[in-house]
Amino acid sequence: MSDQVEINDVNAYSFEKAVAELESIVARLERGDVALDESIAIYERGEALKKHCEKLLSAAENRIEKIRLDRAGKPQGIEALDGE
Repeated sequence: MSDQVEINDVNAYSFEKAVAELESIVARLERGDVALDESIAIYERGEALKKHCEKLLSAAENRIEKIRLDRAGKPQGIEALDGE
């Protein structure tokens, strides 16, 4: 399997699956018992997982809405979380 295929397959991962694999990679790198070449490869995969998680979080943030209240404190409608 090529490196590009291995990195691209993370795009199908759920946020939870990506985070779990990223945590596993961090643990392996912190232990320091991985050969240099493998360390580089799993670090690159970790970067791809991190970017995927950031993309998923950004998409989730864009979907979150907050309730607007009128002066009496009654719900008036909804707006984007960031006020846009």
